[in-house]
This record gives sequence, structure tokens and C-alpha cells, in this order.
Amino acid sequence: MSETERLRRWRLVLGGDEADGTGHVLAGRDAGIDRALGALYDSDRKAGLGASAPSVPRWLGDIRDYFPTAVVQVLQRDAFERLDLESMLTEPELLEAVTPDVALVSTLISLRGILGGRTKDTARLVVRKVVEALMKRLEEPMRRAVAGAIDRASRNRRPRHAEIDWNRTIRANLRHYQADYGTIVPETRIGYGRRQRASLKDVILCIDQSGSMAHSVVYSSIFGAVMASLPAVSTRLVVFDTAVVDLTEEIEDPVEVLFSVQLGGGTDINRAVAYCESCITRPDDTILVLISDLYESGVEAGLLARAQRLVASGVQMIALLALSDEGAPSYDRALAGRLAALGVPSFACTPDLFPDLMAAAIRKGDVTAWAAQAGIAAVAAAPGA
Repeated sequence: MSETERLRRWRLVLGGDEADGTGHVLAGRDAGIDRALGALYDSDRKAGLGASAPSVPRWLGDIRDYFPTAVVQVLQRDAFERLDLESMLTEPELLEAVTPDVALVSTLISLRGILGGRTKDTARLVVRKVVEALMKRLEEPMRRAVAGAIDRASRNRRPRHAEIDWNRTIRANLRHYQADYGTIVPETRIGYGRRQRASLKDVILCIDQSGSMAHSVVYSSIFGAVMASLPAVSTRLVVFDTAVVDLTEEIEDPVEVLFSVQLGGGTDINRAVAYCESCITRPDDTILVLISDLYESGVEAGLLARAQRLVASGVQMIALLALSDEGAPSYDRALAGRLAALGVPSFACTPDLFPDLMAAAIRKGDVTAWAAQAGIAAVAAAPGA
């Protein structure tokens, strides 16, 4: 071991006090590791990682980036004991006082592996309360936008009498008004979409479950549940890190979905998209929404080849860099630009705008143009990609 490496390690162990004797200055990734350790183990900074502090979800994501799984588990247990989160979560009064907060849900599902007994039951109740509040806010806009888009997309020009949309039919035939008879000849008849036994659209939500995407996982599970309740849409929910897990069977209960995800770990987007590709049977009627910051640890060339093949087959593929209210996300700009060049729009989206995004995709509209109209800056296509 070199002297520089030895000093680096001692500096991380000792915490940077002026008397630590190393004289070593940390930078870049090492500085981030030091901040993560200091937030937990420096007694004078312990209050900064309080149970309701917005830094908690970020800290949990950071330690998964910096340390192997075994170390992460030790850090989480230490945080749980030092911050007295367990006693807080086992207080029944918390359930009455808690304010719906996605950050709280993200924290709880990140810690679920070390929750046990009454604590885990309490955490599940808190998560359900938050999810129900979010469902109340987001369900109706999502249902209305998707149902409306499906209705317009399935409108037919040869309707039976009971299926005629008279308002649109009259407007379409005003030029055929017969003054002598005081009536309109309905040369063109416009009807409502007929009820289909099969779904009209297949939607796949492919969600990165790395720590930095925690908020996106919460919102995706809620929107997935809403879409799964619509007969005209077949919805599949897939989460991934270095492995891929299909949670479609649990999609109707967002709480079960959230307690099934494993926040953290690596990111193999290529493997996840490969799995989604194997599930597609109707490319022209499939919308694949990849929700990821695009920091790929898998085979990037393979991912780009799959994306190109999917778009060429007729699949509408969208890369959401974040589905949250957290502001501008961190993401791999180079990979986002390459995907955009292949016809995969890449941008971040807030939960309030997601229903309109899905409506635009269902109508097969220009998603990039929709984003511009909504004030969202899509990633520009990489030149020469």
C-alpha cells in the first residue's frame, strides 16, 4: 500500500479533525464518502440527519453508491440506532401527526430491511397513509387523461346507431345542411370507440430502483396502479438494478410494490430493457417508459441497439430522467443525448404532468413537442450519434 493511500484511509477513519495528523486533503468521490460518514458519526453533525430532514433519502442513496452491500447494512443499522428512528416509528401518535411526504416513504422503504416486528408494521401503515394521500391527488387526473386519450384514439368512422357521437357528427357535416328540409345529411358519421375485450394499449413502466431514484419509484408505483385499473390499458411494472424483477402481479397495491423493491445497488439498464423487449407482442400499440437517470453499468452499446430496434418496430419509447418534484435531476447527459438521437425523447417530468404525458403518448403525438409546450426541456439529440 502506498503512503498516499495509507494517509487517505486514516483520514477517512479519523474524520478530518485538525489534530488527526494526516495532513491529507480529500477531493471528489473521497470527499463525498467523508461527508456521508461524517453525517452519521460526527456527534456535532448528528442533528443534521434528523428523521424528517430532506437529506436522509439522499444520504441513503449516497452510501449505496460509495460502499458495498455489507457495509451499507452496517451504516443503516448504526443510523437507525443513533438517530432513534425506531422509537419514533413505534409511536402510534406519529400516524396521526404525519404529513404525506414522499421523502418519508423513500426513507422507510430504504430502511425496510432492518425494520422488524411492530416497527415494520408501523412503517407499513405510515407508507400506506402517504400513498393513499398521493392517490387521492393523482388518481383522477391520471384516469381522466388516459381514458380520454384512449377514447379519442379508438374513435371509429363506421359506428352503429347507438355508438354515434352526435355532437362531433353534426360539426363534421355542417356543410351538408339542407335548408329545404331543415336538417343535416350525415355523410360522415363519427362514433365512440367500441368496447374491446383486449386492451387497446400496452404500457410498460421500467423503473430504475437505485437509491437516487427513490422518489420516482414511489410515484411510478402509484401511476402504475391507476393505469392497471383501466380495462383499455394493459400495464406492466418492472423494476431493476443489476437484476430485473417483474412486479406486475402486485401492481394494484402500490404499498406492496414499494415493500418489494430493493433501493440501491448497481444499474443494468440494458438487461432491464432486454426483459421488457421480450414482453412486447404488439409493438405499434406499446409504450415503454424507462424511468432512470441513465447511469448505466451494463452494456451501453447493447442498450442503444435495443432502443433503436424497439423504435424501428413501432414501440413508443420514452426515457424519463426523473418522475418527481425534486427539481433538476442528475443524469448521464451523453447517454440521454444518444437515446434522443435514436428517437427516444429524454426529459424529467413532475407527477402532475405525467398524466398528460401518457395521454400524448397514447394518442401517438409528438412527445418532444408536448414536452416543449409543457415547459419541459428535453435533452437534445447528440450530434453524430
